[in-house]
Amino acid sequence: MNTFLIDDSWMLPCMSKQLMGMDCPGCGIQRSISFLLQGNIVDSFLMYPGLFPAVFLFFFLIIDWFKDFKYGEQIKLWATIITIGTILTSYFIKMAIH
Repeated sequence: MNTFLIDDSWMLPCMSKQLMGMDCPGCGIQRSISFLLQGNIVDSFLMYPGLFPAVFLFFFLIIDWFKDFKYGEQIKLWATIITIGTILTSYFIKMAIH
């Protein structure tokens, strides 16, 4: 990963990491967003895989607010399940590796 490209001066510290010394399920999302905004899609995914389903869910919720979809409730439910599942799965894998 090209971490030297990131200016992390704007990033907030993780309180869980500071207080307990361990990552939280959200650790890495700021850096992942930074990678994504720089166009580093692979690095962004590797840093925080849950960002991509979360972005889909976020944009779908906004579009669904203005346009009614036939299966909108099911899409929101499954997008939420996939987002939470991806975040928790990647968190548990990260904890098992470290």
